[in-house]
Amino acid sequence: MVDPTRHAAFALLHAVLVTHKTLDVALDELPAIDPRDKAAAHRLAACVLRHMGTLDAVLEPFLSRAPPVPVRHVLWLGAAAILFLETPGHAAVATAVELARARKLSAFTGLVNAVLRKIASGGTGLLDGLDMPRLDTPAWAWASWGAQARVIASAHASLAPLDVSAKPGFDCAGGVRLPTGTTRFPAGTSAAEILKAGGNNVWVQDAAAALPALLLDVSPGERVLDLCAAPGGKTAQLVAAGARVTAVERDAARMSVLKANLARLQLSAEMVQADALTWRPEALFPAILLDAPCSATGTIRRHPDLLHLRQPHGLNALAKAQDALLDAACGMLAPGGRLIYAVCSLQPNEGAARIDAACARLGLRREPMVLPDLPEAVTEAGDISTHPGMWADRGGLDGFFISRLRRV
Repeated sequence: MVDPTRHAAFALLHAVLVTHKTLDVALDELPAIDPRDKAAAHRLAACVLRHMGTLDAVLEPFLSRAPPVPVRHVLWLGAAAILFLETPGHAAVATAVELARARKLSAFTGLVNAVLRKIASGGTGLLDGLDMPRLDTPAWAWASWGAQARVIASAHASLAPLDVSAKPGFDCAGGVRLPTGTTRFPAGTSAAEILKAGGNNVWVQDAAAALPALLLDVSPGERVLDLCAAPGGKTAQLVAAGARVTAVERDAARMSVLKANLARLQLSAEMVQADALTWRPEALFPAILLDAPCSATGTIRRHPDLLHLRQPHGLNALAKAQDALLDAACGMLAPGGRLIYAVCSLQPNEGAARIDAACARLGLRREPMVLPDLPEAVTEAGDISTHPGMWADRGGLDGFFISRLRRV
């Protein structure tokens, strides 16, 4: 009988690398299995996606020719279990051989057995001398991250911690309070358990993701427009701070998630399902938060599938969409009002380049920001740009670009 963890992990790799689904979608589509097996399969598949370049470099000396794609998937899973997940060699080899047989790859079971036995014999010593950050990062991403590429790519090898935001005055027991107000728990902490303990007071949100709403600096009773609002973490922050929030979300499924999240937190906002490009309010807003759709490369630590799903040619289309949303947001901003633009991206073309163009096109003015507890994230122009290598001693951060603009 095939180990259910390996069987599910193989299905996840196929979904991401062959049918180009996100890992989250692939997880949701798995047949019903024990939750522990599902979690283990996710961990194994994510490990492969995080280290595919390194795994290929280790496998190459033991292969006389390139194996078929499904066979390579089996080899990746076995090698990742041995090299990165501390699985005993004999167990990793045996489960890989059985997986190959179950996947109708019996002609390759001898190859799988021989190659993985050699990897089990060499162990982690096979990683010595390999430039793992470079091997595990696509060339287009490495080039776009410039001088910080090695720091960012090295941070991607580590699992991200669990961060939660809380309503004012609520203390999240057991976590470490970060200077920016987020509470952090170690990587691997069960989000379900933390949410259960916190009740309607807490929600999962990376420390960097909490910065845009914080930097908008809303006042109690102030009218605030939250564009592209789902899944609702930033909406919750704004409402909890006392703002009167109008949350706009185009996608019906995502709007349902937003409503459910606010209902669980017992927070209230006006929710509008509409396209931010065409919807217009009855009155202009003094404060707007635009968390624009983006490549999400700032979240690769949590979603290693993005390294393989994103392509450089798709970034230009995203930039055009971000420009259009900035145009729309400016049209809904009152004179003298402030606008926060944010993207969870490491790509320069989605960050400062969009703001430079918007200021020239729309008459907006940058309003420089300060972060006393994270000064390295403040750019020369006064924007905020975080990446996973920052706060390394605390567990890192998601990559975010944030700019605060004033309508002159």
